Amino acid sequence: MNKIGTLMRMAPVIPVLVVHDVAHAVPIARALVAGGLRVLEVTLRTDAALDVIKAMKTVEGAIVGAGTVLNPDELNQAIDAGSEFIVSPGLTENLGRAAIDADIPFLPGTANAGDIMLGMDLGLKHFKFFPAEAAGGAPALKALAAPFGDALFCPTGGINVNSAPNWLAIDQILCVGGSWVVPKGEPDEALITANAAAARALKS
Repeated sequence: MNKIGTLMRMAPVIPVLVVHDVAHAVPIARALVAGGLRVLEVTLRTDAALDVIKAMKTVEGAIVGAGTVLNPDELNQAIDAGSEFIVSPGLTENLGRAAIDADIPFLPGTANAGDIMLGMDLGLKHFKFFPAEAAGGAPALKALAAPFGDALFCPTGGINVNSAPNWLAIDQILCVGGSWVVPKGEPDEALITANAAAARALKS
């Protein structure tokens, strides 16, 4: 199984996907993989999300995980659907322990020092900084990360192709999460592949 740090290093951007129609799942995943983004986060914000995860896993090269996982029940549902990693907007001890017990790569959300300390108490060192822009942007994360030299981050929330390089220049950031790669509506595979290739090129 890939560790979360390995997944975070596979590309500078992890697409954050809100997919309402399972028929869109395979075209989106196929286009993202073609553009060089293999690690795909499907948020559990839609009724179709678990079926989308199952469908995307049929695309060769795709590594599909679940985002917006809020509790152990959703964690188990995501794993049953075939999720290969779990992302949450926050961190509770219950969810953290459930993810560790399940031995699945886990990226919990943090926005303050207490969240990071809770994660470290559980043996975690990889975190999502969320909501990245609303929580103060790159300067806030630089200040927040300074006391935690071992912590590594994937900021998500309000980041776009223009602002991503500023985030990626921070040493403790391995990647960013971004929804801009896949525009809303009917998938345009050529456009998604081009967006993915541009995102993949942001950092070597």
